[in-house]
Order: sequence, then C-alpha cells, then structure tokens
Amino acid sequence: MKVIFQDPAFSFQLLRTIGSTYYGGADIGECLSTAYRIKEGDFESWYTEWLATAERVNKYGDNSLSAGHKVSAREAYLRAFNYYRNAEFFLHTNPQDSRIIDTWQKSVDSFNKAAQVLLPYKVEFVEIPYEGTSLPGYFYKVDDNDTSSPSSKPKPTLILHTGFDGTQEELYVTSVIAALNRGYNCLTFEGPGQGRVIRKQKIPFRYDWEKVITPVIDFVASNYEGQCDMKRLALMGISMGGYLAARAAAFEHRIAACILDDGVYDIYENFMEKLGTLSNAVAQGNATVVNTAIETSMYFDTGIRWIMSHGMWVFDAKDPLDFIQKNKDYTLKDVADNIECPTLVLEAQMDNDFPGGPKKVYDALKCPKKYVLFTVQEGAEDHCQVAALSLSNQRIFDWLDEVFKNSIDHT
Repeated sequence: MKVIFQDPAFSFQLLRTIGSTYYGGADIGECLSTAYRIKEGDFESWYTEWLATAERVNKYGDNSLSAGHKVSAREAYLRAFNYYRNAEFFLHTNPQDSRIIDTWQKSVDSFNKAAQVLLPYKVEFVEIPYEGTSLPGYFYKVDDNDTSSPSSKPKPTLILHTGFDGTQEELYVTSVIAALNRGYNCLTFEGPGQGRVIRKQKIPFRYDWEKVITPVIDFVASNYEGQCDMKRLALMGISMGGYLAARAAAFEHRIAACILDDGVYDIYENFMEKLGTLSNAVAQGNATVVNTAIETSMYFDTGIRWIMSHGMWVFDAKDPLDFIQKNKDYTLKDVADNIECPTLVLEAQMDNDFPGGPKKVYDALKCPKKYVLFTVQEGAEDHCQVAALSLSNQRIFDWLDEVFKNSIDHT
C-alpha cells in the first residue's frame, strides 16, 4: 500500500504512523501535510519535518493543559509522542547522532505527560530487575477506569513487547488501548536491543529471550499479586518480537497464551533467501565481498541503508556481515515444538519482512494453535497490519477471549 511516497521505506513508515489514528496516536491531516513537505528518500528532510510537526502538536498539549483542558492536552500529547518517534526513526543510520537521544526523550516525555496525569486508566512506570540493571516498563491497570466500583478480582494480563525498532510508548496506540477496553491489565516493557535499553543502557539484542521474559513474569508475580491472574497471563510480540515471544514461550511455561504478530521462524534463513547469490559469500564469511556489496546497496536503497545501519547498532555488530551472522541463533528450529500454550500466529498478505515465516512457525507448533492471514481486500496486507489496527485487534482479542473464556471477567 503506497501513501504519498514512491520510496517503500518512507511510504511504510508514514502508513505506520497514520494507522495509529484509530487509537489517537496521530491525525490524518497532520501526517499528510508533514509528508508533503518531505523530500523523497531524504532522511534529513524526514527528520526536520516530523520534528516540526511534533513540536507544534506538543505545544498544543502544553497550551491546553495550562488552560485546564485535560482531554485536549492528552489527545495532543498522544499524537506528539508518535511524531517525535517517527522523526527519530531514520536517524539510526548514525547511532552516534546526538539527536537520537534528544528526540527519543521528547517522545517519552510527551507520552508521560499523557500517561501520568491524563489517561483514563491508571499507568504506573516501573523498573523491572534484570541481570544487575533494570528494564523500563509501564503497568496499565484496567480497574482504575471505573473508580466508583473497583473489582477485587485478579484480571487477565497481557505482557507486550515490540521487536526490531519499536518503542513501548507506541504499543499504547497499537495494542494497549484495545486490551484495556476488553478488560485486560497490560504490562509493556523494553528489553535488550530496544528503546531505552539500547539508547541509554547500550545493551544489544539477545536470542534467548526467555532470559528476559522470566524476570518480567517474576516481577508481575511479585508486585501485582491479587491484581493479575497468573493463570491468565498472555505474551504478545510485535514484528521481530514474534520470534522473541515464541522463543520465550518455549521455555517459560507460566505463559498461558502467546500471540505472534507476525510469526518469525528463522531470521538468518530469511536473510539468506533475500541475498540471493550473495548468500554464498555470507556462508563463506567473505567480509570484503559481502560488505562491499551491501554498502553499495545501502547507498542507493533507503530501506537497506536503514535496516543494516539499525541492525548493526542494536546487534552490536561491526559490519554488515557480522550483523547477518549474528542472526544465526534467531531460529525456532528445534524450539517451536516446546511451546505448550495456545498460540496465535498472524501474517499479513504482502509482508516482505519475514515472507513465509508465519506458516513455517504454525506448521512447527505442536500446541493448540491458530493461523490468521490478513489480506489486501481488508486493507491489512502490510507488515503487522499497521493500516488496519482495529481489525487486527479484533481478531487478536476475540481469540484471546476464547482461550480465557472459562474465567475471564469483563465487569
């Protein structure tokens, strides 16, 4: 689905932002007017124009809040955080660019202005103990939506994390609101390679995501006893998070349901298929040939430039070949059949990020499972259904409701 830009990377990131309009994370006119000002394929132009829009909308929020208009302020801040996030996105071609931290922090600050004071649900910022440091998270408590009649019953709880490039603030306008509206508590967090953890703590991705999820579940069990029903604990991973969540569920059996949006089977194998004849040089470890070819492609293709630059950063790789090779451990081969909980595998019809992966995951699962394909006709064919979040969440939560139907409480 092309929007404004012919450049696939620019078009998709614009669509990703517009898609969050349904849950208040953008406004269509603001997105289109920003896009029309951007020079095709120019990362600096992308940053400049999205930053200008973010600053303007954030100011709307400040003005409304100072005048006591809390709803208007909340709505503006929820758009502004997403525009700041989008402005920062293509800066990752140079991880040393100081604007990455500055712009990312503005995104977090705008979200927190809405979250801590203005959102209809109570939001608690948490630090989850993890290997001598901590992982940042937000705990959303559904009961506080109706303080006149709070329920004392433990609620089903959804743990959410993103994937290769997202931030947990974005999860609020893609998934969290939908979960809260259906009676689920939510915990979002950022792990190694993601959000604050890579930007400030400089901890890169790890393939054995169960070592990340187990401390997260321990945290929920220790801090939210009586609020979260540990027998109705679901895990959802977005994009590359589809691999991470599946890997975690294979080893952490306190997870009662798992949602893979999308299913990711073998990331290294996926790279090799896309590289064509260059895959032979990768297999042989020929750094001169591989790095020269990929760096040439990066010069001409904005998508390749961003993916490889971002990947080298978040995987702590020294060059393109090293990044590709570090993906060898990111596979569900000999792992998927260890998953015991009911698992939902999603696929978007025209998704080119992990083509064929969802069906491979589904076929490898031995647990109760369901596969859902989102189509062009539905307007949901792009990666993670970014242009059809309402439909995506309908299918996700209808399935999850069914999994938990014997005990779920929607009061």
